Amino acid sequence: MWKKPWTLKEGFLIGAGLIVTGLLLELTVGAVDWDVFAWPTNIIVLAVFVLLIIAAYCCRSKVYAFRFLGTFQAAVPALAYAVALTIVMGLTRQTIDGRGLNNMLSFWPFVLIYVYMAFILGLVTLRHLHHFHWKRDIPFLLNHLGLFIALTCATLGNADMQRLKMLTTIDQVEWRALDADMNLHELPLAIELKKFIMEVYDDGSPKRFASEIQIMTKKGKNFHTTVDVNKPAEVEGWKIYQFGYDTNAGADSRISILELVRDPWLPAVYTGIGMMLLGALSMFILAQRKK
Repeated sequence: MWKKPWTLKEGFLIGAGLIVTGLLLELTVGAVDWDVFAWPTNIIVLAVFVLLIIAAYCCRSKVYAFRFLGTFQAAVPALAYAVALTIVMGLTRQTIDGRGLNNMLSFWPFVLIYVYMAFILGLVTLRHLHHFHWKRDIPFLLNHLGLFIALTCATLGNADMQRLKMLTTIDQVEWRALDADMNLHELPLAIELKKFIMEVYDDGSPKRFASEIQIMTKKGKNFHTTVDVNKPAEVEGWKIYQFGYDTNAGADSRISILELVRDPWLPAVYTGIGMMLLGALSMFILAQRKK
C-alpha cells in the first residue's frame, strides 16, 4: 500500500483519514461555526480555495499526491463517502441547534469530505480546460464546473443566509424581525397585515391559514399580496412565508407570524444546477448525433 501508482485503497484511506480528522475537530473545537464565514470572508475563502486548486494543478508533475487527486481512484471514494454521509443526513433528524449527526451541515467530517470532493472537482475541471476539445469536453465541463459552483456557493453562502421571524398585527406597519438568537433586525422593507385567513375542516382543525399583506420597500415598491405556508411572496431577494398565528384566537387572530428568508448566494447555486442540466442535455444531443 502507498506504492505508486496509488489505487482505490489509498483513495478510501484518504477519505477515512479526513473523517477521523473531522471527528477529532468536532470533539476538540466543536461544530463548524458558519457565522465566521459571513460576507466578505466567504468570497475571500472561495478565491483562496480556487487559487489553491490552480497551484495544486500546476504542481501536479512534481507532487504525486496532487496528480492522484485528479484520477477516478481518488474521485470514486470521495463520492462514496459523500453519498454515505448524505444518506445519514437524510435518515437523522436535522435541527439548527443540533450537534453531530443532528446538524450535518456543521459536522466536521461531512464538511471536510465535501471540501475534498470540491477540490477534486476543481482539479479535474482544470485538466479538461487545459486540454479542451469542444465536442468531447463541453458536456463534461458543464457537469463538473456546474457541480463545483453549486457545492462551493451553497456551502459558503450558508453564512449569509438570513431566516427571520416577523410578528405582524392587523393595520400596523412592521419593519423589524427576530433571528433564532432573538436579535432584532431592521429590514429594508415593511409589512402591514391586512387580514388573517383561516379555513378549517369539519372537526375544527386548521385546513389552511394565510395572510393578506401590504409590502413596502425602501426602493419604492408597494403592493398587496397573499402569503401561504408553502406559497411565499418574493421581493428584492426576500421570500416571505406564512409561519404562525395566535392559536388561542384561531380564525379571529389579529396576529400573523411571518418567516422571511434571504439567501444572496442562491442565484449562483441555481447557475451551477442549470449548468449541470445543460451538460446532461448536451451529452444527450451529442450521443444522438453519433448514432
